[in-house]
Amino acid sequence: MAGLAVRPARILIAALSGVLVVLVGTGVWIAAQARDEQGRAGDKEAALLAAGTHAKNLISLDYRTADADVRRILDTSTGAARTEYAANAAKLKSTTVTNKVVQHGVLRATGLVSMTGATAKVLVVADVEIRWDGSKSAPQERYYRWSMDLTKTGGGWLVSKVVQVM
Repeated sequence: MAGLAVRPARILIAALSGVLVVLVGTGVWIAAQARDEQGRAGDKEAALLAAGTHAKNLISLDYRTADADVRRILDTSTGAARTEYAANAAKLKSTTVTNKVVQHGVLRATGLVSMTGATAKVLVVADVEIRWDGSKSAPQERYYRWSMDLTKTGGGWLVSKVVQVM
């Protein structure tokens, strides 16, 4: 009879151990999912910030700081976009300085279209006022809408493609 009393206790201990294993496993899985979600949210915010920063660099040009302005554009880009900006950098600087261009822009909005792994697509809205120092011409207002592809490189997001959209 003593053997019968031990058997239910062993069954109870085994059942409780099984429940404990399931609970611990579930807790570990939930924690991993939360970390992944935080990582995705962090990447989303970083991609939006990178696209907004690049847009501000594109719309903020001043003939007095043209070298630094162009450097900022290059620093926030990669791939085909950077190659294109680098190829046109000398002309952009020359035109900006020769015409005494002063552009002040305002970033209006950024929105994430998609994000897959190390790539993202972001829509950007910005407005800019362009004036020419020493000119009697009235300042011009321009409104930009861009679709930007971004690539995560070295832990940060850089713009790899810019397309103006209407």
